[in-house]
Amino acid sequence: MLTINGIDELRTHEGRELGVSEWKVIDQAAIDAFADATGDHQFIHVDPEKAQATPFGGTIAHGLFTLSLGPVFNDGIWTMTGVAFALNYGYEKVRFPAPVPVDSKLRMRATLSELTDVAGGVQLRVTQTFEVEGGAKPVCVAESLVRVYAGQ
Repeated sequence: MLTINGIDELRTHEGRELGVSEWKVIDQAAIDAFADATGDHQFIHVDPEKAQATPFGGTIAHGLFTLSLGPVFNDGIWTMTGVAFALNYGYEKVRFPAPVPVDSKLRMRATLSELTDVAGGVQLRVTQTFEVEGGAKPVCVAESLVRVYAGQ
């Protein structure tokens, strides 16, 4: 786990990888729970029997489920001290180049791609690259925007 103390130290990490998360198994129960929380019950996510007839050969996780794991993975990669607070400001770009098959292992790489000054602090562009174990390409690439404010 990388600990960064304050905005000045944060600046030294611009353009660098912050780390890689642990693997997380994405099982059908988790996919179903996300479907229930969002109301997105498309068969490709929640009907294993029907999903077998698709090119994926089974159910796959929702793209937004994958994206929603960013904060969980981020918390296992890096943390900050010496700041007042940080908040999710949104996403600049999100792509889902490959599916996340049920029961696959998923992890995320975080790279501090850009840091810009904003009133009272800085805005980070953290590139989140999600990958499944053994996958040929990422399953999600997202540019997360985070605002970090100075102070204690």
